[in-house]
Amino acid sequence: MTKVDFYTGSTDKLRTACQLSHKAMQNGLRVLLHTPDEATTEALDKLLWHYPATAFIPHCRCHDNASKEMPVVLGHQEETFPHSELLISLHTTCLPFFSRFQRAIEIVSQDAEDARMGRERYKFYKDRGYEMRHFDLRKQTD
Repeated sequence: MTKVDFYTGSTDKLRTACQLSHKAMQNGLRVLLHTPDEATTEALDKLLWHYPATAFIPHCRCHDNASKEMPVVLGHQEETFPHSELLISLHTTCLPFFSRFQRAIEIVSQDAEDARMGRERYKFYKDRGYEMRHFDLRKQTD
């Protein structure tokens, strides 16, 4: 069964997605970053080229030929993926295919509406018995 982690209190969801992708990649995990639209995918793609400042996160889009070898893959429409290790969702609703992955991460910002929708997603997973963890980013320091 998929394990679900919630990261709440993010001041920048895209930067948080980059941080979590980098950490996962360092731990040998492959990541699918799934975004709600092309504009978000494009913004995340650009950020990954420069994050972190002293390293590089190899990545490509889901439909690229190299996606089977890349540690980080970006997509927003695809439902066919090159792996099933870690899904990082930047959506405000639960993705219908999240259970294909060993782990799923939900990122929730400090925005009141995003936090409300995050609580709905949390309840969805909890009511269905998924193993869950919660990390409050407001309580963590870099």
